[in-house]
Amino acid sequence: MQCRITDLRYKEIINISDGARFGYVGDAEVDLVNGRVISLIVPGPARFFGLFGRGEDYCFPWDSVKRFGEDIILVECDQRQPVRTPREKRRWF
Repeated sequence: MQCRITDLRYKEIINISDGARFGYVGDAEVDLVNGRVISLIVPGPARFFGLFGRGEDYCFPWDSVKRFGEDIILVECDQRQPVRTPREKRRWF
């Protein structure tokens, strides 16, 4: 099975150990020098119907990815929620 980076946006990330669904891939961190994917990033949950923004993003290291399917990506995490990384603050001015 071949997959492009743009196709990752339509794949949902699910934890193997407890079956938790984290959401769809929003971004991928890529090392351009070595040509490797470092991690997959899923946007955090919406706060109060999306009016107050989103929570912190979930970051899944490439080592935690176990299997790709047609529409899901299986990962193995020790905790209920993986290590989170805050998204860079964007300035609008």
